[in-house]
Amino acid sequence: MSNPDNLSSDDAVQLRTLRKRSRALNRLARHVQDFALMMTQLHGHQLDAWISAAEKDSLTALASFARNLRRDLDADRNGLTLPHSSGPVEGHVNRVKMLKRQMFGRAKLDLLRRRTLRYSRSRDLRQSQATRGPAPSDSVLKTWPSYVQ
Repeated sequence: MSNPDNLSSDDAVQLRTLRKRSRALNRLARHVQDFALMMTQLHGHQLDAWISAAEKDSLTALASFARNLRRDLDADRNGLTLPHSSGPVEGHVNRVKMLKRQMFGRAKLDLLRRRTLRYSRSRDLRQSQATRGPAPSDSVLKTWPSYVQ
């Protein structure tokens, strides 16, 4: 869903027309906008009120979503309040899964381990070069264990 402020004029007119035609769509759009504001502005303290309002509405899919949020309310509230993100971890998991898919049927775990560690080592070298000066010379790298190279 796009921010309504960023819509082209034609899309904004079409959205207003659709919202005028359907009360249910208009109510749903308001709930979604309120939830989007909670997410983007980290207003997790408003989650309980939003869930209560969504559960009272006659939109069954929205009420079901709200009920499922209650299952782990503390984690959901923290996710909507705290600035921390699991994005870097998810990025590493995604990269390992991509490598695994690329190698499906081609090799065993030893090659996956080497490719994963090689990527990490080269990334670490680039970071160390950027923050601490030049990377280690090739003679130093040759002393690393064979499974890393």
